[in-house]
Amino acid sequence: MENISLMRSPVLLLIAAALIVCASPKAYGQAFEEYSGAETFHRFCASCHGTEGIGDGPVAAALPIMVPDLTRLQDHLGKDYKEDVLRRIIDGRDIVIYHGTRYMPVWGYEFWVEEGADEAAEQRVEIIVANLIDYIESVQVTGEDLCEGCSETDE
Repeated sequence: MENISLMRSPVLLLIAAALIVCASPKAYGQAFEEYSGAETFHRFCASCHGTEGIGDGPVAAALPIMVPDLTRLQDHLGKDYKEDVLRRIIDGRDIVIYHGTRYMPVWGYEFWVEEGADEAAEQRVEIIVANLIDYIESVQVTGEDLCEGCSETDE
C-alpha cells in the first residue's frame, strides 16, 4: 500500500468534503438559490471556516494554510474591503490577489454545474453568491465589538 504524503492528505480531505457537500439540491427539495446566506454558509463553508466563520472548521486543521476569519474581513481590510473582491473570491473563477493560494473550492463553477451549466444557471449562481455575501457581511465584527468594556476601568 502506498503512503499518502502529508501535503496530499489535506487536499484529499478537502476534495472529499467538497464532494460530500455538493450533493444535488434536488435531493433536499430546495434549490441552492433558495437557501438563505446562512444556510449556504453552513452547508458549504462551515467545514473549513467553522460554524461561526472564524476559521476553525473541522477541515481547517488538515489544510496547509490558515483558514481566514470571515467575521473580521471588514475590520482587517478597512477601506480596502470591497464586496466585489469578496464576490470574486467566493466565485473563484477569477484570480484574486487578496486570497493567495487557492485551497478553497471554485464555488462559482461548482454551483454553475450543479444548477445546469447554462445561462440561467449563471443567474442562479449570482443569487447564491449574493446571499452568501449578505450573510458574511452580517457577521462582521470590529475591534470595538471584540473588546466591549476594555476601556472601562473598575470603579
